[in-house]
Amino acid sequence: MSYHYRLDGGSLAISSPRTDQDTGTYQCLATNPLGTILSQKAKLQFAYIEDFETKTRSTVSVREGQGVVLLCGPPPHFGGLSYAWTFNDNPLYVQEDNRRFVSQETGNLYIAKVEPSDVGNYTCYITNKEAQRSVQGPPTPLVQRTDASAPDFSKNPIKKNSVVQVGGDIVIECKPNAFPRAAISWKRGMEILRQSKRVFILKDGSLKIHNVTRSDAGSYTCIATNQFGFAKNTGSLAVKERTVITVPPSKMDVTVGESIVLPCQVSHDPSIEVVFLWSFNGDVIDLKKGVAHFEKIGGESVGDLMIRNIQLNHSGKYLCTVKTTLESLSAEADIIVRGPPGPPEDVRVEHISSTTSQLSWRPGSDNNSPIQIFSIQARTPFSVGWQAVSTVPEILNGKTYNATVVGLSPWVEYEFRVVAGNSIGIGEPSKPSEVLRTKASVPVMAPTNINGGGGSRSELVITWESIPEELQNGEEFGYIIMLRPVGSTTWTKERVPFVDSSRFVYRNESITPLSPFEVKVGVYNKKGEGALSTTSIVYSGEDEPQVAPRGTSVQSFSASEMEVSWNAIAWNRNTGRVLGYEVLYWTDDSKKSVIGKIRVSGNVTTKNITGLKANTVYFASVRAYNTAGTGPSSPPANGTTKKSPPSQPPANIAWKLTNSKLCLNWEHVKTMENESEVLGYKILYRQNRQSKTHILETNNTSAELLVPFEEDYLIEIRTVSDGGDGSSSEEIRIPKMSSLSSRGVSVIELSIHFLSIVITIFYCFAIQPLI
Repeated sequence: MSYHYRLDGGSLAISSPRTDQDTGTYQCLATNPLGTILSQKAKLQFAYIEDFETKTRSTVSVREGQGVVLLCGPPPHFGGLSYAWTFNDNPLYVQEDNRRFVSQETGNLYIAKVEPSDVGNYTCYITNKEAQRSVQGPPTPLVQRTDASAPDFSKNPIKKNSVVQVGGDIVIECKPNAFPRAAISWKRGMEILRQSKRVFILKDGSLKIHNVTRSDAGSYTCIATNQFGFAKNTGSLAVKERTVITVPPSKMDVTVGESIVLPCQVSHDPSIEVVFLWSFNGDVIDLKKGVAHFEKIGGESVGDLMIRNIQLNHSGKYLCTVKTTLESLSAEADIIVRGPPGPPEDVRVEHISSTTSQLSWRPGSDNNSPIQIFSIQARTPFSVGWQAVSTVPEILNGKTYNATVVGLSPWVEYEFRVVAGNSIGIGEPSKPSEVLRTKASVPVMAPTNINGGGGSRSELVITWESIPEELQNGEEFGYIIMLRPVGSTTWTKERVPFVDSSRFVYRNESITPLSPFEVKVGVYNKKGEGALSTTSIVYSGEDEPQVAPRGTSVQSFSASEMEVSWNAIAWNRNTGRVLGYEVLYWTDDSKKSVIGKIRVSGNVTTKNITGLKANTVYFASVRAYNTAGTGPSSPPANGTTKKSPPSQPPANIAWKLTNSKLCLNWEHVKTMENESEVLGYKILYRQNRQSKTHILETNNTSAELLVPFEEDYLIEIRTVSDGGDGSSSEEIRIPKMSSLSSRGVSVIELSIHFLSIVITIFYCFAIQPLI
């Protein structure tokens, strides 16, 4: 160890320590035969203080009577410091008294109530005893401001009108500009105010009145005084009645969909404007923008909130805030909206068999009303939407979260959902479960409506209603046909391996026509054979009719219609059964190209054929038919259709109306060579506002009708011939008698196409009333 260091017991002594050599961290290491230990760290640092910066300090300006703080701002140092100040060139330190104080923590000099004699330069002295060194800072000039003034309210007057509510507190400020500071006193009206339990003059001169009453209203004057003068300023105090919420909102328990009113009514001073604000769960409801469901109702002093068609999300805390220019008060209420339960969650199929499925689920929100019941619905590709299903247990109460669905169809894809209900109603259904198929099983549904018959000779045709896919219960579905002749004991069994089959034809040359058979139809699939239907009697096929009808004839009725007639066939087993007749017709007998075929059923022996060409020779033949087909045709018969009806309508129609008698006259229609001769005429007439038409036929070119007084009539005329009715004339309107009488007309004559014609003779052969 160097002579510079030595150990004194366990202590380290340093001779003539040096800053550059000995500054640092030291630790003591102690050792004996049992071990070694290291002490905590000890830091050696030498005391010092640096010089102040030579920077000039700013002048401190202060008014007489004010306080001031002069900052020392010591330079970097280590070790304890002591502070002192000198004033101007006086070598003596500034002495502390009741106005002067030097902080030994910061070195700052505090001077209270500055006087003119305090103006000058102040210098801070700092001593570091450990470093045995003192330094002094640059001088700080202190000057006195010369802006002294009398009190003045021009820039800061008293509030002209103050308003306070009964029972409240009010502070009327009085802060005139004055230097030095002014002394403050107050007057109420002409009376000097003195402090009391309710009236206080604060340190800054403001007037405070506690628990204001109506009698405190009036004018208040602040008087400010200093050695340079005085000033006063007056303001008024108005006292208003307090605003009180007389009908606050209250807690409500409502059902979703209802409409409610939350009251918020106040009593207030009539001169104060009241504003109502509503908030829901902390968010302001902007009623001015027309928020859905919400509406403010009531007058000036009423802020009731109507909630229309309330929903579950409207449950929560409602706050009515009443604001005036003087205060703000509020009242709140909780609204509980109860509704049907929310949808159950996490619907799972735990196990599925051929006819059952085990489900589990979790309840959704009860929407403030306990869940009382659950129900399960199922959907398949064959169902119309969702259908309720049977379960075990049969009734699922609100605490049941699993159940077994029964009565399912085997080999069908199912998905399930759960619906919850409470005292309010039935809620929304859950999301569907995954789609799963039930296991296969032997089919149990037998075909129905077993029928048949018809077909050809030696055939037995069997029909049934096919089984829908959802009842087939498995793959490789088909039908089993069981048949035997009536009276036999041996069944013949056939398989039809087609899912959509509904018909089977059994062929055997030994089958005689129309023989009765006992028939049953069953089902099968990959799992095995299922049920058979009940026994039905089905007849085998028959022979076609063996003979042709006799006595076929054709008679023409018009240019487009003729009638075919024949004699009925007396049938038996040898001639074949007859279900009806088929009429064939054509125009060219050499080609026998059939242009029409019409069937009639039963024992009918005539058939009208329409839509034919005029003046044309038609051939017709008839044959019988049954389920096996058609028999031989009769020899053809022929007939010629009539010529076409006249193409020209009656012309030059004239009419004469006398009282209620209407006489008509027209020109005879001449026909062309290829048209049928005119045999007569038809007069068609009807009331103007009715659709029913009356017909009068005549062989002449004139007619007479009786016309009711109060009706307009519409009349047209057409020709009649062997070829049918010809073209009609234009429609004639006959005005009612009253309209003619009102104009002084008793007789009127008119021709549609020939208005100048004068009818002097009418051939009136018939009188018919127009009814």
